[in-house]
Amino acid sequence: MRYLTIALAKGRLANKTMDLLQEIGITCEEMMDPTSRKLIFTNEDLKMRFFLAKATDVPTYVEYGAADIGVVGKDTIAEEGRRLYEVLDLGFGRCNMCIAGPPEAADLLKKGEMIRVATKYPNIAKDYFFNRKNQTVDIIKLNGSIELAPIVGLSEVICDIVETGTTLKENGLVVLEQVMPLSARMVVNQISMKMEKERVGELISGLSRRVRT
Repeated sequence: MRYLTIALAKGRLANKTMDLLQEIGITCEEMMDPTSRKLIFTNEDLKMRFFLAKATDVPTYVEYGAADIGVVGKDTIAEEGRRLYEVLDLGFGRCNMCIAGPPEAADLLKKGEMIRVATKYPNIAKDYFFNRKNQTVDIIKLNGSIELAPIVGLSEVICDIVETGTTLKENGLVVLEQVMPLSARMVVNQISMKMEKERVGELISGLSRRVRT
């Protein structure tokens, strides 16, 4: 039997996923060791392997078959646009992708005016404005604190993840429009879904039952 390989986004998502897997009887003792320098963790009994990756790389590993399964945020899946199956909403890491800015920017959005949008997620922003709103905008890609952009006049609005809204409020910004709800999702390689249909199906079913309870 070949190993079933799972790629996990480093950090909270990986920890919560392993907790969830443990609840349905899937564990990996090697991952419990905080001093371990290993890159791949194995459960020989279950013939399963796990590895941690940067969130933005998880869809790539899955698309190209280096991992059969991946767990990553919906924001990363939407931004990367890889060929894979999104099979399950795991229900944690919930937040929203939103358009935010100073309150007066609401009129610019309503009137469909040409505006600048600062974001870490240019593909999501383009899809939202060009395809869903039919509004022409100038997308500005940033990597740091997106909230700074409208404050210093780089952009009129931002497209970013909003959890509590506290950072926005502290900087005089508000949520103007919601782009999409986000949470941790399970994705599967297209070939693995066919070749490992039974094992992948059992895993999805087990987690699905657990998520619903």
